[in-house]
Amino acid sequence: MIRNRKERKKEIPNAKSQEMTGGKILRCIFIIFIGLGLFSCDTNQVYETNIELDNYSWHKDSVIQFQVDIHDTINPHNIYINVRNTSRYKMQNLFLFVNTSSPNGSSLRDTFECYLADDRGKWTGHGWGDMYDNQFVYKKNIRFPVSGIYVFEYTQAMRTDELEYISDIGLRIEKVEIR
Repeated sequence: MIRNRKERKKEIPNAKSQEMTGGKILRCIFIIFIGLGLFSCDTNQVYETNIELDNYSWHKDSVIQFQVDIHDTINPHNIYINVRNTSRYKMQNLFLFVNTSSPNGSSLRDTFECYLADDRGKWTGHGWGDMYDNQFVYKKNIRFPVSGIYVFEYTQAMRTDELEYISDIGLRIEKVEIR
């Protein structure tokens, strides 16, 4: 019997350490849910999707496409381009060709520059580890002329066949708050 007590004593610290681990896990889950709750209260967001690029590589012929169903033709909207890059990205900026097609058949082609680092090489945006998130204003206070499916297509325009260390590209559309 004494032997069993010693064995139980050995088991108790393990049980406590498992409880503490479980408590830490629950605490982390709680913090994550609180964070998501704070950031998910975005009532102006109409659309936001980010597409992960395979192996952080973007070929010059690869087109990133977003199809967005727009219903509101009354209120103005802002359109953003989301870019996530690693600290190994070799350039200060990123040029994109942006093609926008509307439901009525009209289309627009733009060249858009995203500044990912300042003149001293300091990365812009929000960093986490070696990843940096940026959100660039592409169009401000625009009204969509007709409702329906709009297609946004991005192609990298960096004069290199394979653009490395861009990990995600995205599109965000939000309704402008009228005050």
